[in-house]
Amino acid sequence: MPSSVQRKRIRKTPEARRAEIVETAARVALTEGLECVTLRRVADELAVRPGLISHYFPSAEDLVAEAFSVASTGELDALLPADRPDGTPTQYLVRYFALSAGEAYDDISRLWINARHLSRYRPVLRDRVAEQELASDDRLEGLIREGVERGEFRTDDPRAAAIQILVVLDGLGAHANTDRSNRPEAVTRMAVTTAERELGLPYGALTDVPPPGEEGAERAEAAEATESAEPTEPR
Repeated sequence: MPSSVQRKRIRKTPEARRAEIVETAARVALTEGLECVTLRRVADELAVRPGLISHYFPSAEDLVAEAFSVASTGELDALLPADRPDGTPTQYLVRYFALSAGEAYDDISRLWINARHLSRYRPVLRDRVAEQELASDDRLEGLIREGVERGEFRTDDPRAAAIQILVVLDGLGAHANTDRSNRPEAVTRMAVTTAERELGLPYGALTDVPPPGEEGAERAEAAEATESAEPTEPR
């Protein structure tokens, strides 16, 4: 016997609904490509009518551009946070390269390849790609500039150093769809080598550094081990 009690539908605020649409579109873009971001596809994902999606995004082009922006901003925040209270610039740069080299980064690499290709024909997307490229330049430059101020890096042009590093990372990311198992080590660490050279660091300086937040933990563990190893005085 069907229940006579009807579930009360929770009406989302326009802001919450729009955010939900964009997040869903970004997920589709990352996993399947920007071409798959359509009003109908996003509506199907959310189990709503396409008209609801078009109410917030009358043009599919606007939704595609917004999906790319959200996905790429999330990637940048994950790779290189704007707030970095738990470590040194060197540690955050090491973390940045470690995350960029992992397989989990392949989806975002494919998204950037996809966006740059489509932006040739889609002006709205082209503007968003340019904005996100600038944001990446600014974020990495800021980290390098901080490192210079703290005496960790040496460069007269943090902006140029940042762009050179990003160009190499983009080049390596262009191979996200190919087998990279037989890459020479010199190619695998090309971005790191570029950074070490441009920032006045010795070879290997960006590979043997603990991630942000772990250095203090290691010191605490070492101190605890030392204390436990010290002989106690007889009573």
